[in-house]
Amino acid sequence: MTTTTNKPSHPTFARVKEAFPSKKLRATEFRGDSCLIVEPADLHEVMAFLKNDEQCQYNFLSDVIGIDYKDYPTKMPGRFAVVYVLCSYDLDLRFFVKTYLDPSIPTEGIEKDPALELDSVTDLWAGAEWTEREVYDMFGIRFANHPDLRRILLWEAFPGHPLRKDYPVKGRGERELYKVVDRTDA
Repeated sequence: MTTTTNKPSHPTFARVKEAFPSKKLRATEFRGDSCLIVEPADLHEVMAFLKNDEQCQYNFLSDVIGIDYKDYPTKMPGRFAVVYVLCSYDLDLRFFVKTYLDPSIPTEGIEKDPALELDSVTDLWAGAEWTEREVYDMFGIRFANHPDLRRILLWEAFPGHPLRKDYPVKGRGERELYKVVDRTDA
């Protein structure tokens, strides 16, 4: 007979809790994947700890992912989430760090919202440069202190952030602006 427990078992959880006793941290595990949820203001400090601590050694940032929880059936701590996928090859561990953001202005346009900004982790992992730019381009989440924060997949004047759930499925007219190319133009 196997017993289950709701207490997360990943060794990194205890280490982070010990290092940051006054920070608001939450832990989840689902199907063997462990996720630490941190406040946006604490993100960079916790990420630096996870990279530099001898017992963690998360020396590889595999990905940075944006999520829009608009109209999600369950109440989430924020509309947007940014998830960092970390790997420690020395310890053979994988770990997720997530933070939630709530917009302070309507998200239909491309206006800069100060509530949708995080500190960049490019100073910790140089490989975050491209993935943070992708999250910025698709979701409009900005990364302070990023060395080159500009669109990476769409042109600079693109009218919005297409992976936001309030972006129209058919676009805002950008398809009509393209010149139709046929075989005689080739």
